[in-house]
Amino acid sequence: MNAFIFPGQGAQFTGMGLDLYENSTLAQELFEKANHILGFSITDIMFEGSPEDLKETKVTQPAIFLHSVILAKTLGNSFKPDMVAGHSLGEFSALVANGCLTFEDGLKLVSQRALAMQKACELQPSTMAAVLGLDDAIVEQVCANTQGVVVAANYNCPGQLVISGEIAAIEKACEAMKEAGAKRALVLPVGGAFHSPLMEPAREELAAAIENTLFSKPNCPIYQNVTAKAVSDENEIKKNLISQLTAPVRWTQSVQQMIADGATLFTEVGPGNVLQGLVKKIDREAQTAAATLTPNN
Repeated sequence: MNAFIFPGQGAQFTGMGLDLYENSTLAQELFEKANHILGFSITDIMFEGSPEDLKETKVTQPAIFLHSVILAKTLGNSFKPDMVAGHSLGEFSALVANGCLTFEDGLKLVSQRALAMQKACELQPSTMAAVLGLDDAIVEQVCANTQGVVVAANYNCPGQLVISGEIAAIEKACEAMKEAGAKRALVLPVGGAFHSPLMEPAREELAAAIENTLFSKPNCPIYQNVTAKAVSDENEIKKNLISQLTAPVRWTQSVQQMIADGATLFTEVGPGNVLQGLVKKIDREAQTAAATLTPNN
């Protein structure tokens, strides 16, 4: 069974999507439509902007979404997913790819999500940290025992978790993780505590936008971050998508469940190859691939 997976924030790079634009008339149309919907030329930033330009949340999230979704649409007949999943932001790309959301609605929601998250970051100084070489249960225990807001945010693969929360609490937790035997506990260069309770203002703002958007019956199940289970019901998809901003990304559990349900090939659609690497660390036997452009679709 074919599983198509979609990356999240952090996969951006200067020049992303330019090959799509230059080799596909469909891609050109969709990129121009995106510029119109967003009200600024995101293609200029994607194709020619500096890494700093691309780091702006209001740019990063739509840019990665556009790269993934437009690539999926240019695959034509070779895009036949039996199941899909996306890491954090990538969940929106997956929902357009499996027909649950239109391209236009998906892009509008991603843009609103980015702005809402940016506002939430400005309300409360916060950050995230990568923890390597500890069991999930130990990471969770250290977070629970640390004063202040700090939670496990991303279960990326066994032995690689990201924690999220208030700056002081993250710093204290990192020290405690090292004492507990972590190989590394490293504060990340991000401006906010994504997938933590500190994203509650963004969750409320995005909830209203999601509730007012039409979700259709998907062509195949999506394995959502919040539950790590196959979901095909539109209302359940909406509910999980709203919860996603303040809940952890259960990527390890999602991939394990997809394999248990019959996934034999994981194809990453979008910039970079981070998810292929994580899938291999979750299950060394899993087959992975990168989606490649089919010209003139």
